[in-house]
Amino acid sequence: MSQEKIYGNTPCFLGGKKVRLQDGSFKDSDVLIYGVPWEGSVTWGDYTGCELGPKAIRLNSARYSGYLPELDHIDVLKHYTIGDLGDVDVVPADTKETMERIENFASDVWKTEKFPVAFGGDHGITYPIVKALSEKIDGKVGIIHLDAHYDNHPDHEGELYARNTPFHRIYESDSVRNESIVHMGIHGPRNKPETGEYAKEVGATTITSRDIRLSGDLLDTARKAYDIASEGTETVYLSICSDVLDFAFNPGGPVDGNGLTSFELVELVHEFAKLGICGMDYVEVYPQQDANDNSSHFVSTVVLYALAGNLVRELEDR
Repeated sequence: MSQEKIYGNTPCFLGGKKVRLQDGSFKDSDVLIYGVPWEGSVTWGDYTGCELGPKAIRLNSARYSGYLPELDHIDVLKHYTIGDLGDVDVVPADTKETMERIENFASDVWKTEKFPVAFGGDHGITYPIVKALSEKIDGKVGIIHLDAHYDNHPDHEGELYARNTPFHRIYESDSVRNESIVHMGIHGPRNKPETGEYAKEVGATTITSRDIRLSGDLLDTARKAYDIASEGTETVYLSICSDVLDFAFNPGGPVDGNGLTSFELVELVHEFAKLGICGMDYVEVYPQQDANDNSSHFVSTVVLYALAGNLVRELEDR
């Protein structure tokens, strides 16, 4: 069966429908997908290309159904309709304008009351998405941030919205409760001492990859992280950088060892969704480094595990 195309020869994510906010065609969708093909400042050497992530993720999603036999035979796509909104119209030479466009687009998405999933692009996109969310709700936002790195530098060579700065910008927001930010899966010597110290200073919680593995109970650790993120907040947002995974599971990402396994990541995401998240992003897949598209393929599994968690929660609430 041919799949509907979102642009060119690129299919809509997971066989979804092409929808638009302006004409109301999104209303029959339960899940809204949008890409943010943005790459700002390059923070290490010539490691670049994550702006190609949304296209690669969609292309490789064409292989998959929504059926997860390991999760009590849930077929996600029998319960949820996916609408693909296409991509934010970024301006490669203008960071400020692009951040405003992402925020405006995300603001319109949040107003739909659907479950949104954004594909990056670099991690800088998370700040305007969270900013738009915080302006919509009546209360504080909590965040679970799955990443190898804190991404809370004050700037990168003067650039305030680089991929390693979004959580510094988020810390500065009055609408996000810093004590309800959980940096989870942090690992590796590409972090700097001041980033961990600053996270502690503002009241955020750090759970390293070693903490997760040595806890002996993955799901209990997930529940503790969620308790922190949800305390004193109206809603919890999930942000995932591909390099929270060990590079053995993430060839299309930065080379960071001692990260999570693919099993650990999907189980964490599934548990967070069961407990209740309002939306998510998945950033920093680098297709040019991803010879066999492994990292792009895996994004579909992560999203399906999140949607399966949403489904479990909805069935339990009935």
